[in-house]
This record gives sequence, structure tokens and C-alpha cells, in this order.
Amino acid sequence: MLKIRLQRVGRKHEPTFRLVLTDSKNSTKSGRYLENLGSYDSRHGEDANFKADRIKHWMSQGAQVSATVHNMLLSKKLIEGKKINVLPLKKAIVKEVAGEAAVSPVEPVATAEKVVETPAQVVPAEETPAEVVAEPAETEASA
Repeated sequence: MLKIRLQRVGRKHEPTFRLVLTDSKNSTKSGRYLENLGSYDSRHGEDANFKADRIKHWMSQGAQVSATVHNMLLSKKLIEGKKINVLPLKKAIVKEVAGEAAVSPVEPVATAEKVVETPAQVVPAEETPAEVVAEPAETEASA
């Protein structure tokens, strides 16, 4: 599958990026690409030079864009749509109280290996149903 993504070029601490069309199997640092579609200097923000006609051509041929490039093309108004969140989701902080892990408010997670249950679902083995307790009292009363 063809992919349009950024390839880092430039010196240490001076990142500049090349917008390239490459095979998705090529690594980002391989340096192999099919076509140079523009450049982007991250230190100067809006100083992006894209070949809009070539980008649209390759997208019409089925090339996929990375999430970051998609957002950049939206801000340049080369394509329309919604932005994609490229930042990872924040994870809930689990606090320990007196050596015991606090229960997180997350729903139980079922996996193929095991099922995680919340404390509300666990029924103690000591409790017995009320019907079983009432039966011996009835037999004594009838005798």
C-alpha cells in the first residue's frame, strides 16, 4: 500500500521534514521513497511547501496519508474533513492505599485468558439462600 508521510531530514536539533510517497512496508528511516511531494520546516511552522496537484493525484490513486499529514493538509485546506487525534490517550492513575491497590472505576475487562471481576460481582460462599434455611424449620414444626 502506498503511503504519504513525513520523512525527517536535517541535522541534530534542527528538524526539517520531507513529504514523501513511499511503500508502507519501508521504514521511516530507510530513505527510500517513490516521489518527493513537498517539504516542511517544523521550526518555522507554516513554512510548508506541498505539491497540491501531486498529492491529490496520489490520493485519488488510493495512497493513504498518515494522521499528521492528514491534519497538515486540513490546515492548508488541501482536503476537507475532521482532524485526527495523533496524541496517545491518557491512562488513569492508580493510587495505592496502605499497601492495597485502589479499585479503578473502569468496567470489567474480559479477555480470552481470564475474566476480571469487580468486587460487587463476587458473592461470598458463606451466604445461603433464604429458602434453604426455612425448610428445616418447617419440618420441625410439622413433626
